[in-house]
Amino acid sequence: MSSQDKGRQPTYPGGIQAVLSQMEGRRDAFSYAPGEGLPPPNIVLEPLAQACVTDPRHDPEEQEPARSSYARKRRVLRQEFAGASELCCLNGLLIAHLRKREVPDHAAPLFLRLWTEQAPHLLAHLNPRWLVSSITTFGDHGATPVQRSVGLALSVLFGTMKLYETERLYSGLPPERAFALDAKVKATLATEMDAYAITAGGLDVNMLGRLWQEAQGDAVIAPLAHHLLDLLIHDDRTLFRRLMTMRKRKLRQEASKPIKRGKQVNMAPVPTGAPPVIAQNLRWGLVSTIKAPLPQIARFAAHHLDLGAAALHLYLDVPDVGAADWLSRHPRIHVTQCDAAYWHDAGKPRMEAHQLRQAFNATRTLRAASDDLDWLGHTDVDEYLLTDAPICDALAQIDPDVAVARLRPAEALATDSNLQPQHFKLTHKGGGVPKATLQDIYPTFGLHLYGGFLSHTSGKVFARTGIPDTRLGIHTLKYKGEEASNAAPLPDVFLGHFHAPNWDHFRHHFDFRRRHGSYRPRTDKGALDLSDIIAYLAETEGEDGLRALFDEVAQDSAELRARLAAHGMLVTHPLDPDAAVLRVFGELP
Repeated sequence: MSSQDKGRQPTYPGGIQAVLSQMEGRRDAFSYAPGEGLPPPNIVLEPLAQACVTDPRHDPEEQEPARSSYARKRRVLRQEFAGASELCCLNGLLIAHLRKREVPDHAAPLFLRLWTEQAPHLLAHLNPRWLVSSITTFGDHGATPVQRSVGLALSVLFGTMKLYETERLYSGLPPERAFALDAKVKATLATEMDAYAITAGGLDVNMLGRLWQEAQGDAVIAPLAHHLLDLLIHDDRTLFRRLMTMRKRKLRQEASKPIKRGKQVNMAPVPTGAPPVIAQNLRWGLVSTIKAPLPQIARFAAHHLDLGAAALHLYLDVPDVGAADWLSRHPRIHVTQCDAAYWHDAGKPRMEAHQLRQAFNATRTLRAASDDLDWLGHTDVDEYLLTDAPICDALAQIDPDVAVARLRPAEALATDSNLQPQHFKLTHKGGGVPKATLQDIYPTFGLHLYGGFLSHTSGKVFARTGIPDTRLGIHTLKYKGEEASNAAPLPDVFLGHFHAPNWDHFRHHFDFRRRHGSYRPRTDKGALDLSDIIAYLAETEGEDGLRALFDEVAQDSAELRARLAAHGMLVTHPLDPDAAVLRVFGELP
């Protein structure tokens, strides 16, 4: 015994060998009397779906004493399934057999036949307990790797749920009641796990989402797996619902606390007196100063119109009459050509820095939007709002004295040049984990790469309209020249940033970003940062060094996604921008 093993006491006396022995002891095969056994593998299933099970206690043919363990189990099942279909009862009988060490050769193929040919009937008539038993059986006897992996994963999920939900009953709270936020204790979790981040954690959605996507790879198990996951996310008695309740409570708490800069509090005065705007009446929009080809602008516009934007104010930094005409056909899109006449009418010379032009256009829109919009967001053409719920619902949750709703950034993981990224990563703060976690995720560059991003980590904002003396910048709202402190995170919405969706895009924009963008040296920096890393790699290792940085930090891979997911820093949100363009505009540009 090693020194590390001394003093360790197993939960189960005898350790894992005792666990295995106990498990195997319950798997003895059924005994059969003459003439007993499962129906043949080629039995016609449709009549079984129409036939009804008679309770054996009232069936004259079932009154003889059981002569075998098979007969006893069959009788118990027929009593349970009395009034249900013979097909449902056969599914239960097959499951009971397939839990044993030795089973008839045709038991597993017949079980798979049931779910291949009769899934709609079984899904409609089996209760959740038998659906879970069915998915568990796929884990042991599935015909494909996907069937076995999904079956095993869901079996572990539901089995673990049964254990912790049972223990939780001893807390004195019903399953639908979330814990109070002030009752949390400081303690180390088992196996030194980081605690789940209530407001920013993505472990729950990533776990459920990955199971859903994995099941899509097999037509037989997909209906059952998807049905169970759908039941799970609609049940208000689960950990997932309780965590969502706690998240909303915590976000409301955070929203009520003004953000301080040192000892300074700079509250932007939100207009009072008007009744609060309910979600279905709330109007939001976006402003963006854009230098991009028309197809990219159309995708950006269609995505956000699809999400319910009441207005999109698009400023074409490089005037384009054709793009303006094509976009302006939509009544909710307002296009401004930033040509010489625009700047002349604005009474200002065109600013050299594009960041200043962005802030100027955003502020002009904010000041003019109070009659039409309740909230105005400021984003770039390569930034998409990611959410599974209406934006107006999220904005309606913001406390009425909050002036700024912050969007948490999620940087897209790069794919091949012809594929649309579907996975996004959060910063360590977004995942609610220590900064040291970045070294586990990005072994070479994590120590010096703030948040693990190549792009900005500040996110963007929605600003409440109608507040005097405000300016809408790129990452914040300023009131009387200082950052407004009455800000809160926008719940359940991420800012998906397609900063470097593929290697070619990264290299194409590299030089500009080194001179004017996110790779330029910071004047306020202290320690080594991204600009220093890029400068060193470019000078000493050239293209190979830059590619090594890109591959470790930005390139999508199963390994990187697994590391991010383990720390609640992965967001998966499938997008089809061209389909959105067709829905909104009726054609591609």
